[in-house]
Amino acid sequence: MAQIINGKLVSAEVREELKAQTQELFEKYGIRPGLAVIIVGDDPASKVYVNNKEKGCAEVGFYSEVYRLPEQTTQEELLALVDKLNKDDKIHGILCQLPLPKHLDENAVILAINPEKDVDAFHPVNVGRIMIGDYSFLPCTPAGVMRLIESTGVDITGKECVVIGRSNIVGKPQAMLLLHKNATVTICHSRTKNLAEVTRRADILVVAIGKADFVTGDMVKQGAIVIDVGMNRKADGKLTGDVDFASVEPKASFITPVPGGVGPMTISMLLTNTMTAAKNAIIK
Repeated sequence: MAQIINGKLVSAEVREELKAQTQELFEKYGIRPGLAVIIVGDDPASKVYVNNKEKGCAEVGFYSEVYRLPEQTTQEELLALVDKLNKDDKIHGILCQLPLPKHLDENAVILAINPEKDVDAFHPVNVGRIMIGDYSFLPCTPAGVMRLIESTGVDITGKECVVIGRSNIVGKPQAMLLLHKNATVTICHSRTKNLAEVTRRADILVVAIGKADFVTGDMVKQGAIVIDVGMNRKADGKLTGDVDFASVEPKASFITPVPGGVGPMTISMLLTNTMTAAKNAIIK
């Protein structure tokens, strides 16, 4: 039987650390880390995420601003807002909630954000820095995954790690973070041949493929750590991950549940990046 990796518990620990750091920063320098979040349009999931980010800031004592822009906002208006926030000393982190409405250019918005305030770590400068291992910010979900793996007490060095999924947001940076911890890393995707043979080699298996209950018990090595990044809704409305928990849990040594695993970590790591940005701004 696997031990459950409780993302809510680890996330709460991260936020307690951030509360203490916020207080210390305010007492020493009279500033609070500031996060600006931009949302364009009425996407229901995006609205939930933005509200959770606002609550997270309040919980750890950050200063926050939320810009809720109408669907018909133009590219020029959005870029002008980003430019204003780039110049605002109260704001240390800028996040533009994706996806944007179809008429807006996401890449142009990402490029417009000052890399020193890019707390999503999507700007090519930050992506490149992650590649070479000289980074300030990490993409929030992969950073959360690393914190969860570390919470098990298992040393990543020398472990065989398999990442299923090659997205720019999770799969690719996840592989790099594991590599920086001296793991041997394989990235699998929709064209991988004999996928189950590859996944059965994994001491640590990270699944971010976006297919409900895709990884089953026969694909997992006995005693593996299994991290499920997926979040899918079944026909009956229940949430499930990319891992078939019922068949995988008996074989794993540690496993994340869905919900309550990776999900709670993402916003906590966003707040961690914002704290880093605030500290970097003081050093400058």
